[in-house]
Amino acid sequence: MRVNEAISAKEVRVIGKEGKQLGIMDIGKALEIARREALDLIEIAPQASPPVCRVMDYGKFKYQRERKLREARKRQKTYEIKQVKMRIKIGEHDYQVKKRLAVKFLERGDKVKVTIMFLGRQRSHPELGRRLLDRLIEETKEIAEVEISPRLAGYNMTMVLKSK
Repeated sequence: MRVNEAISAKEVRVIGKEGKQLGIMDIGKALEIARREALDLIEIAPQASPPVCRVMDYGKFKYQRERKLREARKRQKTYEIKQVKMRIKIGEHDYQVKKRLAVKFLERGDKVKVTIMFLGRQRSHPELGRRLLDRLIEETKEIAEVEISPRLAGYNMTMVLKSK
């Protein structure tokens, strides 16, 4: 953002401190108006023809802009992607433990990447992995929805669940 003498345009459209347009004028006259009011001339829209400048206090402007960015970062929702790995020959108790872990992550607001790993000849039976993922989807449908549907990539089948 260019301020005062750093503005390179010869003519600029000037907006006064109350927000009223003062019109198009040469840069010298615009700087003089800003100095008379003990404020700065700030280039707001450099891509416009002619560039738009505003008469205001640069320090205050910078502070308000930074405060808005800080507030936006606070409101931004952050989440992590947690991973749960299984094999197609998983025991019932082990499956329940993995499911509880995935539910815990989902309730916390995180996304869950579920990975089914295939070993050797198991690769020729991707429908078994799909059946396991479909079972997990069915059992967690009250709290989760599928963000990325199950897909096979190499030796793994993955899907991503997110909380509702």
